[in-house]
Amino acid sequence: MDNERSLATGSPRVRFGMELRRLREASELSQYAIAARLGCTQAHISRLELAKRTPSKSDAERLDRIFGSTEKQHFVGLRQRIVSQSGGPGWFVSWAEEIEPRALVLRSWDPLLVPGLLQTESYAREVLSKEPRTTSQQIEERVRSRIRRRGIIDRNDPPLLLFLLDACVLRREVGGREVMMEQLDYLLQFGQHPTVFLQLVDPRCLAGLSGGFMIAEMPDGEPDTIHADSSAEGQVSDRPDLAVSMWDRYEAIRLWAYPEQVSTQMIKEARQEWT
Repeated sequence: MDNERSLATGSPRVRFGMELRRLREASELSQYAIAARLGCTQAHISRLELAKRTPSKSDAERLDRIFGSTEKQHFVGLRQRIVSQSGGPGWFVSWAEEIEPRALVLRSWDPLLVPGLLQTESYAREVLSKEPRTTSQQIEERVRSRIRRRGIIDRNDPPLLLFLLDACVLRREVGGREVMMEQLDYLLQFGQHPTVFLQLVDPRCLAGLSGGFMIAEMPDGEPDTIHADSSAEGQVSDRPDLAVSMWDRYEAIRLWAYPEQVSTQMIKEARQEWT
């Protein structure tokens, strides 16, 4: 009864962590044992139990298998309560709320659109409105969520932000001429920020065609965390093998990047074409 009362309090993320710890200890399993079965680090399990990390869909499904609750979808249901509170897709919650705000360095590659962190409100609304089966309320919630992410740039201790962007994005029309002019002006504005570095990448670069991604360097010795896009559901992970793979791809793409001053001039020229 006491345990039920404690689970009834706190946020959904807290309840998920408490349930994980309760069932783990009842099964006499260590955090290391659970981590081995999930294919992650012990630190990841610790952060889940302390409600410092939003569980992924894969985490929840595997925990249900470990503790024999697949039919009831116990952990899947607890995770759904967490992500239902977010203004964006569930898979993005842990990145936007827990990774970006704490990262020391964020590296980004975007082959198709202006990076979310650098999108104007009009550009973001146009992009998000094209998502199938999305209501107007969901669109506005996601626009607000995307704009809030920009708060990390205005902090007293902002992370270092390194953006690689396919040069074709400057001429891919999103929302019409006015939206594009405003967006390119915004890129030029943020390119002057002392912790923001934006480089355009030659369209002949083939290494980046598999999709966009971000790499976050975390504080206190935490492993690098990656966010990789897909057409259905993105992936957020601190698995070392995935981080190494993304680092290799990032460096392969960076070899095709124009110098920052050349990139700035290219943005100015593209902006003139939209007038």
